[in-house]
Amino acid sequence: MQHTLSTLNYQNDFRRLPAAFFRSISPLALNQPEWVVGSQDCAALLGLDLHSLQDPEALALLSGNKILAQWQPLAMKYFGHQFGYLNPDLGDGRGLLLAEVKTEAGELLDLHLKGAGPTPFSRQGDGRAVLRSSIREFLCSEAMTGLGISSSRALCVISSSTPVRREEIEQGATLLRVSRSHIRFGHFEYAFHSGDPSLLRALSDYVAKRHFPCIAGSPNQNADLFSLIARQTAQMIAKWQCIGFAHGVMNTDNMSILGETFDFGPFGFMDAFDPSYICNHSDHQGRYAFDRQPAIAQWNLSVLAQAMSPLVDKSALNDGLKQYSEVFNQEFMSGMRAKLGLSVETPEDTDFIMETLSLLKNNRLDYSYFFRTISELDISAGDAKTLSPIRDKCVDLNSFDAWFSNYQARLQQDPQESSLRLTKMQSINPVYILRNHLAQIAIDNAKQGDYSEVNHLHDILRTPFTRQTGCEKYEALPPDWAKDLEISCSS
Repeated sequence: MQHTLSTLNYQNDFRRLPAAFFRSISPLALNQPEWVVGSQDCAALLGLDLHSLQDPEALALLSGNKILAQWQPLAMKYFGHQFGYLNPDLGDGRGLLLAEVKTEAGELLDLHLKGAGPTPFSRQGDGRAVLRSSIREFLCSEAMTGLGISSSRALCVISSSTPVRREEIEQGATLLRVSRSHIRFGHFEYAFHSGDPSLLRALSDYVAKRHFPCIAGSPNQNADLFSLIARQTAQMIAKWQCIGFAHGVMNTDNMSILGETFDFGPFGFMDAFDPSYICNHSDHQGRYAFDRQPAIAQWNLSVLAQAMSPLVDKSALNDGLKQYSEVFNQEFMSGMRAKLGLSVETPEDTDFIMETLSLLKNNRLDYSYFFRTISELDISAGDAKTLSPIRDKCVDLNSFDAWFSNYQARLQQDPQESSLRLTKMQSINPVYILRNHLAQIAIDNAKQGDYSEVNHLHDILRTPFTRQTGCEKYEALPPDWAKDLEISCSS
């Protein structure tokens, strides 16, 4: 059975927590809501008929003009370290948790309406989201899922005639985010700093029972909880680094306790490889540069460890932080070996992977293009000119030829048959990624009322590892003007 919004099985599970964690508030309506784009894959998770969301009744619900009786909208309260400094004045400032949906598979999924208007935590903001940022979040969260990276999901984007002032007047919009949880590291910080020990215990018990039932109620529940959060965070960050994704704003209030990519703002996928790539134009010090993400995630976990310290022994917290490092290193090395088509581990792998990344950096080679190209050409018995699409783009041909020779030698140590190796490589090295210029073209068209490019780009990114007919421009290297795109936190 396919549901409509009104027939889903709703719960209000988050309200089992103490009232200090939220404020009840209703959405503020947008004028003349208009359908932009929706995710069939996300709708399927909910058992929802996607086409039903375009009905006038559904558009009214998705734009804050109406609420269902089963919904009990609320804004969450949390703290957060923003660019390294604790900010206690945080919470859901432009989004509301409407309810949770109990799916037919028994999973509980949050429905969160972003752009729903001001809340007590808006900090003099208008509580709105704009069409530009809503499209970016929709495309990226669904693209991450297509890439096999754990992420919050996006069901749909609704535009409107409501004007919203940012650097210029933009169209107000809403995005319906779907996630297994909206609890962040910052929730634990808020509970820790509240001075009420019962809040921290209630939050830990809630998270364990809902998300990690295998440890709920056990004597080591809270130590195990921190360990699981650390391990899942490490897995997520390793996948970011392997795919070339930069989040841009890794504040603790943007870190999910489930290791899901969360709160999409000035993110960026790597074009020309640059380890110090900064995707957020507002990050003047480079705190959240691409190559700093693993260390920042560990720093954020240390903040979470402090927040959980009343519940967990220091030695157990240190063990959890150590596990983060171990899991990250293991997952990153495993992921990079797979990208290179290496099925067995050797002691020289670290040096060869670093040599590969240095080749990309020194020659400003496109990250995704490089790995996809070596996934489609059998170089095991060829010469360096076999990879002429890459070699011709190198400034230092000697360094490429030396790398190529080392790669061939390494492949000879691998027992895998070449056709199987290439098939596996093509399953993890994407043809298509959400490059900034592609998103910008779709957004520019959408601002003119043409949503076809948003929908087309979304369809392509659903299956990023399979080359699709007539989509050559989506796998092409970025044009020169793309280098001048600046993405900030403004949404």
